[in-house]
Order: sequence, then structure tokens, then C-alpha cells
Amino acid sequence: MNINQAFEILKNASDPHIARIITSRCKKMSKIQTFYYAHLLKRGMPVAKIIHSKWFYGIDFYTNKHTLDPRPDTETLVECVIQDSIENKPRRILDMGTGTGCIICALCKNISDLSGVALDKSKSALRVARKNIKKLKLDIQTKHADFEKFKSNEKFDIIVSNPPYIKYGDKRVNNMAKFDPEIALYAKNDGLMAYEQIAKNALNLIKQDGKIYLEIGVGQSNQVIKIFKFYGWKYERTAQDLSGINRVLIFTL
Repeated sequence: MNINQAFEILKNASDPHIARIITSRCKKMSKIQTFYYAHLLKRGMPVAKIIHSKWFYGIDFYTNKHTLDPRPDTETLVECVIQDSIENKPRRILDMGTGTGCIICALCKNISDLSGVALDKSKSALRVARKNIKKLKLDIQTKHADFEKFKSNEKFDIIVSNPPYIKYGDKRVNNMAKFDPEIALYAKNDGLMAYEQIAKNALNLIKQDGKIYLEIGVGQSNQVIKIFKFYGWKYERTAQDLSGINRVLIFTL
């Protein structure tokens, strides 16, 4: 089957833009492969999961079913760290819940001499992160551990995290989320458990003048601020994404 024929089949299963993205990455496609992709598109699978690729902060990241696809909203977190690094240049970073590694990789690519540790409790996600780290040739180690159990002999200049923060049963979650790993999306305690774990353990992981940057869900600002203040963190500021939604919270000790 030639690419033009594959394009027509995929276009009918989705739309011309998505069909063009898929076919542009293939010199040729078999009939079986084409109809399989069309089937996935009709089921609502995101194109990134089909082609195993998603651009984030100007970088092409590998992604698969074991990780969340990098999202534009998360670029707000990266931008906050880069802006702050102009005055106070960090040297070591910890990414808690790294997934594809898109956050820590984007930061290490854009902040000179930055290196760090990418942490995740999913071994499958860490394999994806390692693939991206290796491709980008960055000085980043990966560690397998839970948020509350990770220990380190060093303290970090900055900690970043886009943890699972969706409440179980939240009906605002769209159908595409069914193709993402549940462990990366949902958290107990109304979506707040990961923040509680991070707020407590990160006290042992950050330098005295360090900062922690957190992505949050819609409407979670006050609750997350309350959690971190309880553990002794000082609230610094909130950053909004391009839609004007409170997306990132920043704390210091």
C-alpha cells in the first residue's frame, strides 16, 4: 500500500492533519499497519501514542503507553524554572515523577551545566525516560522509588514535579486519558496524596535556599498551598498557563 492510499484511509478514520502526521513519518505502510492505525484512531487514541513521539519545549520526546504524553500546560513549569535560573543558576535538580523525562530534560537542555536525578515509581516509565536522556546526551541519573521513600545523600537546588493529581472518579477527564497509565494520573485523598508525600519528603532533599516547582490541577491551588505550609514550606508565587489557569506553585524553605 502506498502512502497516498494510507493517507486516505487514516483521513477517513480521523482528520487530514492527523493522517498527515502519521504518514509523514513512514516511507511506506503495509495494509495491515494502516488499518490497525485507523482502528486506534477510531478508538480515540492520541496520535502521540501511535507514533511514539511528542514535541515538548522544542524537543521531540519518545513516549508510549507507560507514560503521560508531554503536555503544553507543563511547559509553564519549565518556563518558571528557566526564568528564575537567570538570577540564581541551579546546578542540581530532582524531578519527582519524571515519566518521559520531558521536564528535567528540557531544563538540562536550556540551563547550562545543570544535571540531576529523574525519579519515578514506575520502572516502565523510567525505561522511557532513559531512552530520552540517552538520545539527548544529558547528565541525568534515574532512580526507582516512591515519592515518600526516596532518600539521597545530596540536597538539590531545585525540585520539580508534575505528580498524579486527578481525583478518582473525576468526570472532567476526557476519553484520551484511558490511554495513559492510571498511576500517572490519579491520586487518593481527592487527588492530593502525592503533594502530601512530596511536601514531607522534599524537606530532606532540598538545599536551604532551594525552590520546589509543582504542577497542579484546576482548582487545587489553595489545598496544595495549605499542605505545603503545614510541612513548613513558604509559598512564593503562582504561575498561570496560557489559558489563564493557575498551573504552577512555587515554594521555598
